[in-house]
Amino acid sequence: MNAHDLVQALCTEVAPEEHDNRLVTAVAQGRASREVMGALAAEEARIVASDRRSFLLLAARTDQPAAMDFFTELAQGEGAALATLPALAAAAGLDEAGVYAYRVRAGCQAYPAYLAWLALSGDPVEVALAVLANFAAWGGYCATLARALREHYGFDDAACAFFDLFAAPGEEASPSPLEAHALGAIEARLAVGDTLANSHEYGRLLQSYERMFWNTLADAQ
Repeated sequence: MNAHDLVQALCTEVAPEEHDNRLVTAVAQGRASREVMGALAAEEARIVASDRRSFLLLAARTDQPAAMDFFTELAQGEGAALATLPALAAAAGLDEAGVYAYRVRAGCQAYPAYLAWLALSGDPVEVALAVLANFAAWGGYCATLARALREHYGFDDAACAFFDLFAAPGEEASPSPLEAHALGAIEARLAVGDTLANSHEYGRLLQSYERMFWNTLADAQ
């Protein structure tokens, strides 16, 4: 099995069921409150900052150049994402003081807490594989929200920029440069007989914690 096939197999293994994510379903149907997007922005303000540090730590811990490039680029993306959150919060009626005063929910912060644990204790290339598989679902959720917030809630491009940034692209003939870095790191490990077995547990738990994030917000409406 090559790196691409391994990523696809893990994506299939951890893929959520159609209605696992109650919040995205509600927003797609125009049933969610506008205020829940403010809560999401406030939660993400903490998550993005934490994930950025986790990715930088993973980049520092690996001696695999492609993995280092992968995590460094992810950290740069988190920095860009952080700059988009004030517009999302404002569109939902939450100003900077409101974001600062917001009390985060444990169910929303479990994902970054686990990613921080992986940054300290996980094998970086196995983490790269798990993160890449998790992004398949995350990107799809963001694409759905970017469309639905414009259609049902009247959010403008600035308010949707966070989701546009992460939205899954259409089908492409070749992987993106970011994906190519991860695939290169994975392929190098497969070439020496490593099965990257821990990535299955990492990927399963990342997907479970992501589902917890969305459904915690859905239940809080």
